[in-house]
Amino acid sequence: MKKLLKKILTAPFVALAAIIVLVEDWLWDDLQRLAAAIGRLPLLRQLERLIVSLPPYGALTIFAAPSLLLIPVKLLALYFLSHDQPLFGFLVAAAAKVVGTALVARIYQLTEAKLLLIGWFAWLHTRFVTFKTRLYATLKATRIYQTAHRLAERVRHALAQFRQRRRAFWRLRWEAVLKLSRRAKQPEP
Repeated sequence: MKKLLKKILTAPFVALAAIIVLVEDWLWDDLQRLAAAIGRLPLLRQLERLIVSLPPYGALTIFAAPSLLLIPVKLLALYFLSHDQPLFGFLVAAAAKVVGTALVARIYQLTEAKLLLIGWFAWLHTRFVTFKTRLYATLKATRIYQTAHRLAERVRHALAQFRQRRRAFWRLRWEAVLKLSRRAKQPEP
């Protein structure tokens, strides 16, 4: 009975954690690539070199900074929500989440080796990766995930075909324009 009660009480929190982990994981790679592209700017490249050279606890401080820096932005989102402006509140919260995830993804990529030198961080990292792996396995086994995944694959395939047809359409138009321009340049016999 005690275990059943514990499962019932913790289920919403586990579901919320699962949703957060999945959304961040889906965004992680793309946002990491975007942040890396932005990081190639000269000033940011120097900043990244400085971050990479930090000792383990300095790396940890930098790794935690985006979460702390976004607290005022999240409070702004709460302000909008509490003052009957849910759209602004949601947009501010979503933007903070995306920007925060991009920053954390890039900083993690830069500091991972140093962070794993900290014993308790390495222990938490292992636990988190294990949790995430179990979460994915459980999620992927559900019928709703499999259905959503098949639907997403169909949509992705349809979009790829649409893009290919659109490119072919414009490529044919461009080739026709080039052909006409070449004809116009050729002297008449």
